[in-house]
Amino acid sequence: MESFNTFADRMKNIGVMNYLKISLQHALYLLHHGMLKDAKRNLSEAETWRHGENTSSREILINLIQAYKGLLQYYTWSEKKMELSKLDKDDYAYNAVAQDVFNHSWKTSANISALIKIPGVWDPFVKSYVEMLEFYGDRDGAQEVLTNYAYDEKFPSNPNAHIYLYNFLKRQKAPRSKLISVLKILYQIVPSHKLMLEFHTLLRKSEKEEHRKLGLEVLFGVLDFAGCTKNITAWKYLAKYLKNILMGNHLAWVQEEWNSRKNWWPGFHFSYFWAKSDWKEDTALACEKAFVAGLLLGKGCRYFRYILKQDHQVLGKKIKRMKRSVKKYSIVNPRL
Repeated sequence: MESFNTFADRMKNIGVMNYLKISLQHALYLLHHGMLKDAKRNLSEAETWRHGENTSSREILINLIQAYKGLLQYYTWSEKKMELSKLDKDDYAYNAVAQDVFNHSWKTSANISALIKIPGVWDPFVKSYVEMLEFYGDRDGAQEVLTNYAYDEKFPSNPNAHIYLYNFLKRQKAPRSKLISVLKILYQIVPSHKLMLEFHTLLRKSEKEEHRKLGLEVLFGVLDFAGCTKNITAWKYLAKYLKNILMGNHLAWVQEEWNSRKNWWPGFHFSYFWAKSDWKEDTALACEKAFVAGLLLGKGCRYFRYILKQDHQVLGKKIKRMKRSVKKYSIVNPRL
């Protein structure tokens, strides 16, 4: 480590024009190795560097250096905040620690606020800044930061920006309409995100028909992805929602989603191989999938037939109910 520090210092002196960039890289290396004090000292030295031309790239580097210094101050602030939470307000040390916490938050805010106004992906900086704003009760300020980060067109598309805003609004118990509007954008960016199941729940509870229709689209969208094929919650939601929709005479909604999938979902989800594999690994998952398969492909579906033939004491009644529902509501049933 000592030889690396010597090398880094030598590079700074040789490459004066790249002093700020080398200093930042050096500090990040120290951070990676847990040398927080050395990293902070390095960033403080770089922050005072005043040589060279004032260019836009230099300004961004200075903002980055200050922001990383702010992250280190945030780390100290978090430790002080934890220390404060363990003290009683009547404790003689409480006021001193509270003042220390406030001082570190002020320094952190000053160092981070400039950077997050520049278009870019600044997730750790935004999260730290918002946490401090919330801690001091500035919810309007926190919401403004998160809203700008998510919706400012100058910033690159970033799923995390919408996740942070959604989680903040959820903590503030925002109206369902606001939560839906945020997750709708996240759905367009990452349709397989785990929050999509929450999105479905919000849509399902909405009084608007367009929302309830979108709720079906969202579930199909989640299960289009290989990483979600074993998600039993998604299959449970889809099985229950399909039945409710078909009972509510919205066959067209189901057909619209199924038409673009009927050529590949049977092999992707409902093959004989998957029926055997799913039943062996997770009988509950296999039952949910079998119900969906039966509703979409009818009682002739190999997946559905395989699960139907299995002998299981606990799931026996459920399988019988599933058989009756498929007979009544399957979309291949001409009576529909």
